[in-house]
Amino acid sequence: MVSVSYTSFPSSAVGDKEKDTIEYGLQVGQAIQYEWFKRGGASDSRYYSRYNEFDNLRRYSRGEQSIAKYKNEIAVDGDLSYLNLDWTPVPIIPKFVDIVVNGLNERDLRPVCTAIDPLSQERKNQYQDTLEAQMVSREALSLIKEKGNINPFMLDEGDMPQTDEEMMLHMQLKYKPAIEMAEEAAIESVLKDNKYDLIRKQVDYDIVTLGMGVAKHEFLKGEGVKISYVDPANVVHSYTEDPHFSDVFYWGEFKTMPLTELFKIKPDLTPEDIKDISQASTDWYQYHGINQVDDSIYTGETCSLMYFNFKTTNKVVYKKKILDSGAMKMIEKTDEFNPPEEMLEEGRFEKVEKTIDVWYEGVMVAGTDIVIKWEMAENMVRPKSSSQHAMSMYVAVAPRIYKGSLESLVRRMIPFADLIQMTHLKLQQVISRVTPDGVYIDADGLNEIDLGNGEAYSPEEALKLYFQTGSVIGRSYTSEGEYNHGKVPIQELSHNSGANKTQMLIGNYNHYLNMIRTVTGLNEARDGSTPDPRGLVGLQKMAALNSNTATRHILDGSIYMYHMISEASSLRIADILEYASFREDFVSKVGKYNSSLLDQISGLYLYDFGIYIEIAPDEEAKQMLEQNIQMALSKGDIYLEDAIDIRDINNTKLANQLLKVKRKGKQERDEKMQMQQQAMQQQMQLQQQQMSSQVAQQKAEAETNSKVTIEQAKSQFEIAKLDKEAQLKLMLMEREFNYQMTIQGQTAQELSERENKREDKKSERISQHNSEQSELINQRQTKGAPLKFESNEDSLDGFHLGEFDPR
Repeated sequence: MVSVSYTSFPSSAVGDKEKDTIEYGLQVGQAIQYEWFKRGGASDSRYYSRYNEFDNLRRYSRGEQSIAKYKNEIAVDGDLSYLNLDWTPVPIIPKFVDIVVNGLNERDLRPVCTAIDPLSQERKNQYQDTLEAQMVSREALSLIKEKGNINPFMLDEGDMPQTDEEMMLHMQLKYKPAIEMAEEAAIESVLKDNKYDLIRKQVDYDIVTLGMGVAKHEFLKGEGVKISYVDPANVVHSYTEDPHFSDVFYWGEFKTMPLTELFKIKPDLTPEDIKDISQASTDWYQYHGINQVDDSIYTGETCSLMYFNFKTTNKVVYKKKILDSGAMKMIEKTDEFNPPEEMLEEGRFEKVEKTIDVWYEGVMVAGTDIVIKWEMAENMVRPKSSSQHAMSMYVAVAPRIYKGSLESLVRRMIPFADLIQMTHLKLQQVISRVTPDGVYIDADGLNEIDLGNGEAYSPEEALKLYFQTGSVIGRSYTSEGEYNHGKVPIQELSHNSGANKTQMLIGNYNHYLNMIRTVTGLNEARDGSTPDPRGLVGLQKMAALNSNTATRHILDGSIYMYHMISEASSLRIADILEYASFREDFVSKVGKYNSSLLDQISGLYLYDFGIYIEIAPDEEAKQMLEQNIQMALSKGDIYLEDAIDIRDINNTKLANQLLKVKRKGKQERDEKMQMQQQAMQQQMQLQQQQMSSQVAQQKAEAETNSKVTIEQAKSQFEIAKLDKEAQLKLMLMEREFNYQMTIQGQTAQELSERENKREDKKSERISQHNSEQSELINQRQTKGAPLKFESNEDSLDGFHLGEFDPR
């Protein structure tokens, strides 16, 4: 342990070896303490001034502010013996703080990772080029799918982008490599294990109350990435005007802890060292002590430590040696490496160096020269794209900082909260002094009244009659006949002064409450406390939206904290996977959230990621998007499935773009379908016309064919008829011929017989010639002429059997 008395920061131009010394760390620690704990004149130190200021703001934000100022303003010469008031502060500010803080926590945040290393970008470009090629050759690929029974598409044919706009949305919404999902799962795992949702609430509360929020990320051996909340009241830092504290070169944090915790920091401490530390810490507290906490915790078993980080530079030096084979060898050296000039001129080797940012970590007993720890920080967070830059383990934001002065919503509300409290106390005072309405009794008027029953009309009887019935007995004239000025002996006394004062104070109370809403932008529509029943719903929503705009800087600060913690977690995860001995345990721990990404998680350190925060839309944005969806659904511009996909997108800008694309695609499909339907209708009409003409032609052909068939049938019938008639005639002719032959035969036979008989009996005839001649003549005359069997039917026309009758 070394004692020095420096009060300024040491030079960063010294060598790295000197920066590693305890003396250098002690000079840094004492410079920090001198800057924050020195007292100038009657003013308090910078540290305790800010501590008191933060403590006052926090008490107002809880409705627990001191009531001493109110007593001093109401008391007369410090005397409060005549006042019996309820001094409990009116909790006005806590309501507005809760509205803002709870509203911030309703906005879900999620880290989204994009791989930006060359390999990932090349894969992304290849995927996009292939998809664009398939878009161009979609018809040919569809034909291959139909004819070849194979699917050449990368995606489902229905999910293929049609336009460049759809391609852009597809790459933003649907293209997600497994390595990016693994990185998101790893970051979410770290945030969940550290319960960052609770830390975020504390940070948001500090931003609203104090105007500043601080968190811390670090790597602890055996525990991994540790994210913790830091109380801004215990933090010290270099002067800055940057709301994000990016130019801060030192951070410090004061903690009070048991002495046994010192052995975890430096195990070789002796009992004498512990005794000296305890005594020095107690003396320092007694000098700087204020009523910030209970003094009982500052016993001999506790100490106050200052943890501090200091940013400086370090030289990385390499000896570049050229081997005889022509190969190159890099040998790491210290910054003191200074080879002779002649050796450099010979070209045997050369000195290569670069300057990088480094952070040193230190722990010292507050207010003393006792340094417990001083060393270069291990596992510094360095973005891969800028290895020379090192991130601080502290992440802070102060949205309304100006020249080191902080501004918060609570600070704006305090003057009007004090006026509201004073109005509340005055209202109690007025109410306590208000007297009830009384009655005036004119005794002379009562003496002039005779009830007629011999009894006197006493004030007691008059009051009974008045309070029970509301009636009053009086006389217009006295017993002497003069006008009675006390003819109404009982009159009610009204005290209106208290009511007027009460109304005035209530008006003041409401005025100051409206002033709080005015200076903070938290109007009635934000909390819904007193919505205007005559106001339109749209106007109420616009008022709420304007109120959200007034506190947008607080939301931006919360998002910045979430983004920086996520980015730091990402870089620390890469270090764990590349260097830590428990990388397998970490991979398994992350894999419990998504076991399918185990292989990708193991190789995360090989990639470089860009991280941005996806914010869930607020109610106004959701409602506007839902109105657009409902309008599109009512007009039939999108399908129900499209509406479900759009609602799942947290980015309202992308959701509206997808809605436009879906709507445009639906219109194009509807137009195409309508054109197809029209073409089908025209084709159907043409087919119907063709079918009608074909039917008519077929009908004509059928009629012609039927006629031809009939004619053919008639012709065939006629032919058959003629054939039959010819056959019949042929048969008749044959039969007739046979009959003629038979007749001729019979005739010839008869002639032959007659000739024979004529020859035989010639002599007889001759002898009897005369007699036979005369007898033969008589016989012919008697029998007549011989029958003729020849027919006249030589034609092929119709015939009937009657024609064959004997003629």
